[in-house]
Order: sequence, then C-alpha cells, then structure tokens
Amino acid sequence: MKKRIIIGGLLTLIGYILSPLSWWNDAFVNLPLAYMFAWLISIFHRPLFGPSFVVGYWLTNIVGLVMMHKGICRMVSQKYCEPANLRKRLFHDLLISIGYTGVIILLLKFHFIRPPGEYF
Repeated sequence: MKKRIIIGGLLTLIGYILSPLSWWNDAFVNLPLAYMFAWLISIFHRPLFGPSFVVGYWLTNIVGLVMMHKGICRMVSQKYCEPANLRKRLFHDLLISIGYTGVIILLLKFHFIRPPGEYF
C-alpha cells in the first residue's frame, strides 16, 4: 500500500509540474523543454521551429495531465477518476493551455524566442 501511494504521489508531483495547473513553473520547465524539442526539430527543418515549439509545449502539458491523472488514480479511489469529473478538469486545463499557447505564438512572432543560430 505504501509503495502505491509513493509512486502515485511521485507521478502526481511530476505531472503537476508539467501540467498547465503549475502556471508559475512554465518558464522553468515547460518552455525550456518545448524549446529543446523545437531546437531538435529545427536541426532537420529550420522552418518548423515555431510550430514544433507550440507542439512541444502542448506535449509537456498533455504528459503532465496524464501523469497527474494516473498518479491520483493510483493513490485514491477510482471514483475520482470517473469520466464526468475528468471531462470538467480537462476542459479547464485545455483553456489554460490555449492561453499559454497564445503567449508562445506572440513570443515567436515578435522574435523574443528564436532558433539558437538566429540570436547572433
């Protein structure tokens, strides 16, 4: 039982850090991960830097939400994981992700964020 709670808690914590619920942590975790993802993609095709940055950001949020869901379901009763509750939470999280995506697009449009070779 303790192992289940520890693993569930760890999954939940990591998921929270990656999820859109931890808006304060985006600058330190999600955006750098998305930037690294975009940088890797731009090595093969430079014009994909912007779109892959957005995709990378969304992937970090999706992975975070899935990890949180799995971790919480592991720690508590399955009643928490019923589809009705899940849909409501995911809709709220989706709205937060759309907002952050808008910020990323603006940062890309005004060249605050660029591929590594374009800074100099």
